[in-house]
Amino acid sequence: MKIPKDGYLLRIFIGESDRWHGKPLYEAIVLMARELHLAGATVLRGPMGFGAKSRIHTAKILRLSEDLPIVIEIVDSKEKIDALLPRIDEMVSDGLVTLEKVQVIQYRVGERD
Repeated sequence: MKIPKDGYLLRIFIGESDRWHGKPLYEAIVLMARELHLAGATVLRGPMGFGAKSRIHTAKILRLSEDLPIVIEIVDSKEKIDALLPRIDEMVSDGLVTLEKVQVIQYRVGERD
């Protein structure tokens, strides 16, 4: 698979407890991206954060949160990201979605010599 040098980075900020049809929302988004043949997706779990409601979510021992911040990052062509965006709009009811241009330096599969 090839990504154009001038790609796009889609970032989706949600909570760990967010769900879509009974499964974690982050999992549903990653599976949707795979189904649409996007180049890849990465889910990052944050130890602390807050969103539009200004409620702190943290992994501190004294205050264990079951709703830690989750960021999903997907890099691909504008066309492929655009195909995913209507589905993201449907799936994400509470969160933040951003899109920015990125320069793809390297994307390859293989073993080093």
